[in-house]
Amino acid sequence: MRLLGLDYGDRRIGVALSDAFGWTAQGLEVIERRKDASEFARIEALVKEHEVEQIVLGLPKNMNGTIGPRGELAMAFAEHLREVLNIPVHLWDERLTTVSAERALIDADVSRKKRKQVVDKMAACLILQNYLDANSTR
Repeated sequence: MRLLGLDYGDRRIGVALSDAFGWTAQGLEVIERRKDASEFARIEALVKEHEVEQIVLGLPKNMNGTIGPRGELAMAFAEHLREVLNIPVHLWDERLTTVSAERALIDADVSRKKRKQVVDKMAACLILQNYLDANSTR
């Protein structure tokens, strides 16, 4: 069963895809958010193209575990995805995933310009991999 991982941001949505067994996550792409909400059409196309059965969406929580304004936006986005795609959308705690992705890219000596292009995709990969590891039945 394939899962799609999403890191929902103000300007971009990082996308990751699991392998067919649901063991590993790979970064797929970054979707630019538009005023016309065309990101929903792109996500729908990816779901169909890769035969995705579930989505894991990063839920930004405050460090104390509460849900703030960004978390509420992510929850509304998840609800809209459920309505549009008619598949399960799981919210997954994403605290520090972008920070971890940024650190890993800095440690790998990736330039600032290139980091900006891939950090969202890498964060989506971390969100999805954390979900897969926590729900593994291997």
